[in-house]
Amino acid sequence: MKTVFIDGSAGTTGLRIYERLEGREDIQLIRLSEEVRKDAAARKEAINRADIVFLCLPDAAAVEAVSLCENSETVIIDTSTAHRTNPDWTYGFPELGNNREKIRTASRIANPGCHASGFIALIQPLVSHGLLSSDAFLTCFSLTGYSGGGKKMIAEYEGEKLPALYKAPRQYGLAQNHKHLPEMAAVCGLVNAPAFSPIVADFYSGMEVSVPLFAKYISGSLEDIKAVYRDVYKKGLVQFCEETDEGGFLSAAAYAGRDDMEVTVMGNADRILLTARFDNLGKGASGAAIQNMNIVMGVPEDTGLTVKGE
Repeated sequence: MKTVFIDGSAGTTGLRIYERLEGREDIQLIRLSEEVRKDAAARKEAINRADIVFLCLPDAAAVEAVSLCENSETVIIDTSTAHRTNPDWTYGFPELGNNREKIRTASRIANPGCHASGFIALIQPLVSHGLLSSDAFLTCFSLTGYSGGGKKMIAEYEGEKLPALYKAPRQYGLAQNHKHLPEMAAVCGLVNAPAFSPIVADFYSGMEVSVPLFAKYISGSLEDIKAVYRDVYKKGLVQFCEETDEGGFLSAAAYAGRDDMEVTVMGNADRILLTARFDNLGKGASGAAIQNMNIVMGVPEDTGLTVKGE
């Protein structure tokens, strides 16, 4: 049995991890009372006593928490942005390359960002297989449910009176400095970060990340892209979907409440649309964190998770 501590269990991601682990018989949760959950000494003791620690904290607090760890056997899974481009940390997306084996023996794992997970799932395989140049200029559109904004945004959308402007989708990250951009470029091996348009809408959870491409800039065809995805996504929580039919539409809420991801390729001989659909709280956050923990523990990756077919 593994002992697990969630530092930051009051936040949206921390609460979801806690709810999923609470009933597992192979996990013993270390709990801190409300009075001491922010106390540095209490947190330090819990971090060093645990086999596995989830950090569900703002970036600065996550860095501080890592500095409290003196136990070389403690595995830390950080859900913040702080360590995602740090070469001393293993990037926690097991479906790509040899990441799964790295995660299995890692002591420091950086959990991917939600928007970044979809973009990376679509683009990294194409760059690594030579279909897309590393110096390509790309655009990315990402629709997300409001739970991705945390407690404050959830309260705004679920308040007694929803502001009129909240009833339609709202684009943000307008200055093109979104915190996921460095991760999106670095993990995919891109020279240039994409022009990124994240959009939040009035639904609780779900995410749809789309990358449009002109076929003439691809070293191959639409069918070649499909072949790469079929080969890459044979194992894990990402699956390539040959065909998606929702009456000519594609809903961002299709994977709400799930922990897996669907990757699709659509379009024609001239213009191609790559799309990843998943839950921003699932494969985009807590589900991915638990998948990484499962790999470290040597149990099936989908243990305690909700995936296709359930």
